[in-house]
Amino acid sequence: MNKTDLSSFNNDWYRPGSKIKRFFWYFFNVFFLINPCNPLSGLKIFVLRMFGAKIGKGVCIKQRVNIKYPWNLEIGNNVWIGEMVWIDNLADVRLEDNVCLSQGAMLLCGNHDYRKTSFDLIVRPIILEEGVWIGARSVVCPGVMARSHALLTVNSVATGHLEPYSIYQGNPAVKIRERKINES
Repeated sequence: MNKTDLSSFNNDWYRPGSKIKRFFWYFFNVFFLINPCNPLSGLKIFVLRMFGAKIGKGVCIKQRVNIKYPWNLEIGNNVWIGEMVWIDNLADVRLEDNVCLSQGAMLLCGNHDYRKTSFDLIVRPIILEEGVWIGARSVVCPGVMARSHALLTVNSVATGHLEPYSIYQGNPAVKIRERKINES
């Protein structure tokens, strides 16, 4: 039986941006996004745009948010990103209009191929369509597409696509019922 050999790991094929850009982004991320002393959503949005993020209007970004590579991020209008959200966007992440990422949610675009001894890096994009709500401390795995108004409940793990207007729960998340939205 073969064994994992991390000494053979090689992700030279993966080029997420220049070393200089990544170096500067590391410090801007620490000082402006991860920093709990910066409550200014507008300043965070300015810095993200400065590094290539495409961001719409009415976006709210809370404290202690961690974004790996803003140049791989597209955010629509009226998006809420809660405290301690981690967007580990080794690939593109698109958040369409009216998406809500609750506290501590994680969007993970990368993983490793457990079938290979070299533990190769795998990256896939994440798309959250209009009105999607990712509950607190939930995880969205690489390659997931959450269709319009899907909901992933608290502490759940999405490993596959989420159907529109559906509520998912558990690890791995399974559909538990339809999402009905009432007028105010």
